[in-house]
Amino acid sequence: MLRSLLAATALVPCFVQPAAAEEGDWLVRLRGIVVAPTESASDVLPGFPGGSVGVENAVVPELDFTYFITDNIGAELILATSPHDIQGEGVLAGLGEIGDLMALPPTLTLQYHFNPNGRLRPYAGVGVNYTIFYSEDASDSLMNAVGPTSLDVDDSVGVAFQLGVDYALNDRWFLNADIKYIQIDTTATLNSGGTINTVDIDLDPIVAGVGVGYRF
Repeated sequence: MLRSLLAATALVPCFVQPAAAEEGDWLVRLRGIVVAPTESASDVLPGFPGGSVGVENAVVPELDFTYFITDNIGAELILATSPHDIQGEGVLAGLGEIGDLMALPPTLTLQYHFNPNGRLRPYAGVGVNYTIFYSEDASDSLMNAVGPTSLDVDDSVGVAFQLGVDYALNDRWFLNADIKYIQIDTTATLNSGGTINTVDIDLDPIVAGVGVGYRF
């Protein structure tokens, strides 16, 4: 009897149905993500030729919702917000951190799911991103150097590319891994008592994450 019980237990995973996605389904995922800018930036002009900026990475949670238009095609809305420190570079490197901000980059992608009925379901997507920058602040070190300064960063619209995979644990729950490249190009303006300096920044982050999802 013990042998029969062990044999039956071993067969259980074979009968667990994958979380097959189909037209009309909703998927909700919660990921932990790394937002890693691959930035390039101009000089801070006209006041600081030879001085530029770099934007630090951030690690945050991300929530997304996917609706299946057909069995293979889904639309995903990605929601997250991330804090970033802005570091001086070149002739501004001695100031260290010159500011910080928050980025809210809602992204909508259209995905193709290659194996919606399988346990392992890769997908690829392309879409549009709109990034809102808020809570921009100049640092004390910058203001000690140039006086009271406000920082303003323009919002951005760009394309987004996505690759990912879901792995079904049962008929509802699944694991997820996902990587995105998002085009985010912006201009930051420093206003020091009426003296204006600007810097163009191509953030273009790679956003990589892992998490868990649920199918409704």
